[in-house]
Amino acid sequence: MLKSLSKSAIFKGKDVNMAHKITSKCTACGTCKPECPVEAIDEGDPIYIIDAEKCIDCGACAAVCPTEAIVAE
Repeated sequence: MLKSLSKSAIFKGKDVNMAHKITSKCTACGTCKPECPVEAIDEGDPIYIIDAEKCIDCGACAAVCPTEAIVAE
């Protein structure tokens, strides 16, 4: 039987909380970026990306995404 996973992981040698992630459903509309209180979202190519080290897992971005492209990891 598998144990449930915690919401932390090792990232670049640091123990960090797991972030939300932006999936391929992203249309790069930019609605999410101004909602992030810690400025963890940046324009990527072709979709926006969330910096896992900055993300505080608040879900503000996911709440405003019109395509539901942002999901909790």
